Amino acid sequence: MNDFEGLVAVVTGGASGIGLATAQLLHERGATVSVIDVNLDGLPEPIAGELADVSDRASVQAAIDAIARDFGGIDILINNAGIGAAGTVEDNDDAEWARVLDINVVGMARVSAAALPYLRISSSAAIVNTCSIAALNGLPQRALYSASKGAVLSLTLAMAADHLADEVRVNAVCPGTAATPWVDRLLSKADDPDAERVALEARQPMGRLVSPQEIAHAICYLASPLSGSTTGTVLDVDGGLSNLRVRPVAAS
Repeated sequence: MNDFEGLVAVVTGGASGIGLATAQLLHERGATVSVIDVNLDGLPEPIAGELADVSDRASVQAAIDAIARDFGGIDILINNAGIGAAGTVEDNDDAEWARVLDINVVGMARVSAAALPYLRISSSAAIVNTCSIAALNGLPQRALYSASKGAVLSLTLAMAADHLADEVRVNAVCPGTAATPWVDRLLSKADDPDAERVALEARQPMGRLVSPQEIAHAICYLASPLSGSTTGTVLDVDGGLSNLRVRPVAAS
């Protein structure tokens, strides 16, 4: 497919995991792609990159302006940068709450605000926010992370309403547990990482984790000009975890 031919796409947190898979797929489908990340080590060519921290408005503005200057504008924004947090409401102090919300929620607002002047003059403008099933399901030991992703879901719908008149579509994906470096790092901290991975996969209705490439395809569907009537939509990519209640398979 070449549905992104001639368009410029920006992917935050695009140097690894879901962000990198999305950047690569956008490129394969014709887009000129630049990622924004705090670490660009190993970023494959021909994907460009700008060093910036979504928690710092000045660095975000500089990165967005540089991309627009270098490539002649911005048409697609993928707000993917984010961090995790574990624990109940008793476990994260005020500084951690401020840090996670600043990056996961306010960071999306900062990047979107910087990009909107360029998106408004595009004929194919779209924003896709990476949310999570944690926004829709009560997950243990994820109070802060879930709160941040619940805010992302609400932010997405509010932005979609605000920017209808600008002809900027805004949607979100809600991935389930994905096979990313971030999940690998979490599993590595377990007493028995291999057993923990097996148990994690067993909890998934499809018996496996979601792949970054599957999430990337959902993001590209929402961002594509071919989806011109899709806005204010939140798309689950979770292997059925949110909505299916599957009977366990009987042992043979």
